[in-house]
Amino acid sequence: MSRLTVSLIVILVVVVGGLFLLAGRATEQPQTQVEKVVPLANLSN
Repeated sequence: MSRLTVSLIVILVVVVGGLFLLAGRATEQPQTQVEKVVPLANLSN
């Protein structure tokens, strides 16, 4: 095998491994509601 072929295979394996690593970490965070007190003075403007 030529050096170019070996380099391409190594890069491909690293990219695919990185994609699997990132795909496994994708966990959804539950949404949290944040309620703020709005002063009535801001509503009258």
